[in-house]
Formats: sequence, structure tokens, C-alpha cells
Amino acid sequence: MHISLQDLFEQIDGIGNGGELGYTRLAWTEEDAQLRAWFREQAELRGLLYEVDRAGNQWAWWGGRPTPEDPAITTGSHLDSVPGGGQFDGPLGVLSALAAIDLLRDQGFEPRHPIGIVNTSDEEGARFGIACFGTRVLTGVIDPDQALARADADGITLAEALDEHEIDTDDYGADPMLLKSIACHLELHVEQGYALGEIGSPIAVASHIWPHGRWEVRLQGESNHAGTTPMGRRCDPMNQLADLIVAVRESAVRHDAVATIGRLTVIPNGVNVIAAAVIASLDVRASHEDAVGAVLADLARFAPRRESWTASTYFDTSVSGIVSQAVSEEIGSVPPVLGTGAGHDAGVLQNAGVPTAMLFVRNTTGASHTPAEHADPEDCETGVVALAAALQTMDAGDE
Repeated sequence: MHISLQDLFEQIDGIGNGGELGYTRLAWTEEDAQLRAWFREQAELRGLLYEVDRAGNQWAWWGGRPTPEDPAITTGSHLDSVPGGGQFDGPLGVLSALAAIDLLRDQGFEPRHPIGIVNTSDEEGARFGIACFGTRVLTGVIDPDQALARADADGITLAEALDEHEIDTDDYGADPMLLKSIACHLELHVEQGYALGEIGSPIAVASHIWPHGRWEVRLQGESNHAGTTPMGRRCDPMNQLADLIVAVRESAVRHDAVATIGRLTVIPNGVNVIAAAVIASLDVRASHEDAVGAVLADLARFAPRRESWTASTYFDTSVSGIVSQAVSEEIGSVPPVLGTGAGHDAGVLQNAGVPTAMLFVRNTTGASHTPAEHADPEDCETGVVALAAALQTMDAGDE
């Protein structure tokens, strides 16, 4: 069987589709449940062995379940999104993996080792505040009890959300045996930037992920009546917020970093009430860790509290070399090598000791986490062909 990549996209297009507002498919919601059910259907339709690991990540195995003695080559990405996200961030990697297996089967290829496709859970971290949540739990980076206690904006804990989706919270946690059963991992992802458009290449191999982290800044004020409190008697945290916003931009520009205040929680959030407090999210990234540290030093007076941190992650040069050679033979040229400021599950797996590489497919708008995100069908098909070739080459790697 072979279902085109475009057909696969059409099958999930209606899930969480807000039209001009983009796609909203937050983790462990009804939309996510529909996508997870779809992934399972696709696995079973292809006769793949389907299972869910202890961290809620979905797997589909071609060639049987892997073992440490016969480890798998894995690929895939995620199906969840940020609020109002694009069509390609995450799904392109999962759907391309399915299409690549279809292509390999059409070519008569039979793997010598298990090949796995993963749909990781809560990669975006948009609901519970930690990116790559599923792989961080899988690899033991996050304590499962602390993870289960995290709550979303409505006060729903992860434990409660998992219960609704029939995930066993008593068994929730790291899965070292699964990690030992993965020989190497390759994630295909839409480019989240402009480089490939400027270079003129449909595809690239990743070199590394920039260091990046998330912090929370709490600005304390004093709640009072908006109409009866003189300006001189106010303790308004919005003034501190204005200072923070300016300081974040100035520091990021000064140190050649990127920094974003992306979410605000205003307490009590009334139009005629001076706020008692404002809680701001802060995301800081740079090509090297010293620059991130310099930005945080500049913002020390705001007392940012660290939520998560990932150091620079360099992908496995051996796996990346194999991937680059396979891609070169398919597209007729050596793919460029790019670093990225975006975090990925592939980076978490690499840091956990799984040899990992990434492929980027050209984004014609350069936009990401927005409906403007776009990849041409021809480039996406090139990605499928390249992914299939890389999987085949990696499977034969020990011959």
C-alpha cells in the first residue's frame, strides 16, 4: 500500500483546524486524542506493531519490537501543536515517516533490524510548560512525580489529563530498556527559519541545537480600584513589565541572542482593577551558552526562575554522515549543514545517549509556530525520499 504524503495531511487536516487562526492541538486534549487514535489506525493499517511507552509516547514498529540485542532505527516527530500553530511543525516528521515506510515497501525493501516510528507526547510544551515533555520523561530528565503534578492554565494536572486518556499514571516514568533498544534515531522536521530558502536547497542536515531555556518572571504589585487610586499611590506591576520587555530586547540584541516574552498571566485580570501581580514567561536562546548567561545576568534584577534548560546539543557525527551521504545520492548534491535555535525531541534523545541526526525540509516563508508556516509539496516529497534512503542505509550500516 502507499498513501501519498498529501493524502496523509488531508486525513488530519480537520483536527484542531481554526482556519486563518491556525492549528491548535494541545497535548492531552480532545484534538490530541483524535490524532493519537489516527496514528494508531495508521500503524495497524500497515501491520505495524503498535505500543505506548511509559511516558505516553506512541510507537509503531516495522519488523517487530526491538531489544537491546537487536536495536531499532527510529524516526518520527510529534503531532501536537502550539496554539494557532502551522501545518508542518511536527506532523511533517510523523507523516513523512509513514510515507517513507510505504515507499520502502513498494521498493521491496525488508529491514534487517526493526524500524520504529514515534509520535512523541507534548513536544511543544504549550499546555504544561515544558517542551519535549514526553521524551524528557522517557529519558529520565524529569522526575515523574513532579511531571504528574504540573498543572495547565485551568488547574488541570498532568495526572488528571493522563487519566482521561487512559494512560497508566502508576507506571508513568522513564523507560531505560526502550532507550537501550534504539540503535539510532533520525527526525525529519520542517525548517524553522529562512536559511534553506536563501541557500536554495530543499533539505539540510542538522549540526546542533542551540542552548535554550525557559524562565518565569513574577512581578509583584498591589491590587486596587482602577478609577479611585491616584497614579502616584499605585504599585502597578505593569510598569515593571514594561521595563522587563524593554530590558529583554536590549539585552538579546546586545549579546546576539534571541529572547521572547510569549505568555502573560495577569492577576486578577480585570479591566477595572490594578493588577496584583503579573507572571511572564521568558524564552532565551543563542548559538552559545555564554550569550544566554549574559542575557540572564542582565535580567537578574527581575529574579527570573528557571523552568527548563537544555545545553548545546551536537548531533552524532557518524549518523549525520551516513544520513548526509544517503541524501546526497538521492538529491544529487551534498545537503547543507545547519544549526537551529529550535528545540527538538531528537536533541533530548541525543543527550540521553541515543545517536541521533536530523533532516530539515525547506520552509518557504521562514515562519514557524504560526499559520504562515509553509513547505512546498515537492520539497516535502524530497524529504520522504531522503528519509527512506537514510533509513535503508542505516539499516545496512553494519554490513
